Amino acid sequence: MREKFETQLKELNDSLIFMGAQCEDCITYATQALLTGTQSMAEKAIQLEKDIDQKEREIQALCMKLLLQQQPVARDLRTISAALKMITDMERIGDQGSDIAEIVQHIDLTDSRNNVHIAEMADAVIRMVTNAVTAFVRHDAELARKVEEEDDIVDELFQTVKKELLDMICSGVEHSRFIGEQALETLMIAKYLERIGDHTVNITEWVLYTLE
Repeated sequence: MREKFETQLKELNDSLIFMGAQCEDCITYATQALLTGTQSMAEKAIQLEKDIDQKEREIQALCMKLLLQQQPVARDLRTISAALKMITDMERIGDQGSDIAEIVQHIDLTDSRNNVHIAEMADAVIRMVTNAVTAFVRHDAELARKVEEEDDIVDELFQTVKKELLDMICSGVEHSRFIGEQALETLMIAKYLERIGDHTVNITEWVLYTLE
């Protein structure tokens, strides 16, 4: 019985790794669509969000199977309950990656002066997602805490983007309606990336919960 449980627990870990990779790809495609204006990248991000939703449902079903058909001990229960919480945050990460792609589909932001910081934010949150899922699978508390530290970098970059956009708008140098819309959409994208960082921190908190 325990051997079967361990096999299914490995399947759960593998599924979480796969879902994490989907989230990383979704952020990557959305960011590339932003930086290059490639609409096919935006479409890939939006499709991936649907795939992430499907993977969430599959993992939920697997967790229910583990709970109902096996006899998990207390530590196993913590792991399964943490996994259920984690996939909720990963699903929201997919949503926000798709939201970025949808913005890119209706406005060209390839010449935004803030794209360097946006790209840095995207790289940071992708690393965070990778390390958060790895920390769960490896039961690595130190790696989980490093993810939380990296979120501070994402928050600082968000504040930098916000300040630059406000300075640009308030300077009165550029008044066009299009420039104003560009600024607002860029700020929204930065906010989505900042929220992705927050969701990833939530994941690491559940990792640490399983190790208590």
